[in-house]
Amino acid sequence: MESGRPKDVGILAMDIYFPPTCVQQEALEGHDGASKGKYTIGLGQDCMAFCTDVEDVISMSLTVVTSLLKKYQIDPKQIGRLEVGSETVIDKSKSIKTWIMQIFEEYDNTDVEGVDSTNACYGGTAALFNCVNWVESNSWDGRYGLVVCTDSGVYAEGPARPTGGAAAVAMLIGPNAPISFESKYRGTHMSHVYDFYKPNLASEYPSPFPGLLMGSYLRHATLWPLILVITTTAASKFEKFEGKQFSISDSDYFVFHSPYNKLVQKGFARLYFNDFLRNTSVVAKDAKEKLEPFTKLSGDESYESRDLEKASQQVAKPLYDAKVQPSTLLPKQLGNMYTASLYAAFASVIHNKHKTLVGQRIVMFSYGSGLTSTMFSFKLQNGQHPFSLPNIASVLNVSEKLERRHVVSPEKFVETLKLMEHRYGAKDFETSRDTSLLTPGTFYLVNVDSMYRRYYARKNVEEATHGENGSLANGH
Repeated sequence: MESGRPKDVGILAMDIYFPPTCVQQEALEGHDGASKGKYTIGLGQDCMAFCTDVEDVISMSLTVVTSLLKKYQIDPKQIGRLEVGSETVIDKSKSIKTWIMQIFEEYDNTDVEGVDSTNACYGGTAALFNCVNWVESNSWDGRYGLVVCTDSGVYAEGPARPTGGAAAVAMLIGPNAPISFESKYRGTHMSHVYDFYKPNLASEYPSPFPGLLMGSYLRHATLWPLILVITTTAASKFEKFEGKQFSISDSDYFVFHSPYNKLVQKGFARLYFNDFLRNTSVVAKDAKEKLEPFTKLSGDESYESRDLEKASQQVAKPLYDAKVQPSTLLPKQLGNMYTASLYAAFASVIHNKHKTLVGQRIVMFSYGSGLTSTMFSFKLQNGQHPFSLPNIASVLNVSEKLERRHVVSPEKFVETLKLMEHRYGAKDFETSRDTSLLTPGTFYLVNVDSMYRRYYARKNVEEATHGENGSLANGH
């Protein structure tokens, strides 16, 4: 540390958990009577993870936190701040963080700051910034911060249903991190927009949703102009500190929030077009010829132009394959994990490229409806075991986790969602307690009592955990 201040604050360790159940998008196309390729090519998705009646955002959070602490050998007493990002509402008052505190109570550690950050898909980024800011502040007591991004994204029957997903990501925050923030380059854009919202608290489905995810989202719900605004903001800060114009070539990888992969493809293509408009050198000569006809379009016209959309994706594809495609594995396999989406995409980069990431820059684009958005960047460096990139990749264990999933039929998927819809906000019920697909150590929901209190247990552990005051059975 320099002058007593922590240096290179960022992500020391990561882990991810997602349900073992998934449905194939190709099979869902046939079941829904959709045209062949609508979900797989049109949306760019392969599979979709979903929770059965024994899993939810709390159980996933308990699972991923206990896993991270165990695999990185972190003493729970060394956690001083715990922030949760989620838009999946379990309780309008009691935060998800309070359920996770059961882990730390077992070790007599109740001095843990932080609560939940709730705002569409941006809540995880807000939680991450809160922990990073804490470590960088005068309030830091020398302990680790811990961030959990957890969501279960589900939709009513209709065209938006294939854009669901589920996962939980945990990140350990501290100084001298292998994944450190370049905080001075951060750019944020927030405004009041009705693009996606859930005003009906009696349902976990979004309410109005007039085809936003099926095409008009990009043109009317601000993503195109937002990318221009936010990249301009972030680029101006980069130029201020670096003394040169920012372009795509200044980053080795780009990681986008991914409601579905087609949006990521179009988002990066728009970044490429922005570079072209700003006359940066990254745009090749043949690409300039293809994009030149669109330079006279006004902003609104360019957002509406399908010809520009097609041309920009075409010319950006080589750079997309090199700089973006490595981030798409988990989002395409799991679907839209809301707050966990961006960080699952980042985990995909670590999984795919951990041997060559040292010294490289990764630009992150976080978006949450309503709207909230930030573009920020990480600088990657060597870390000391267990906080090294190869070990993080090993703990994430992406390939094995994907391989051991169970593919269910679309009929079973629909049946499960109907049951979950019926039980949303309900009380006094027992779950199936079917843990046959869960790996040992996974937490699951046992029942909800007549006072809405939730009870959880851990596979291979008999004692249930109480929703309010119970202790975790055998802890770790």
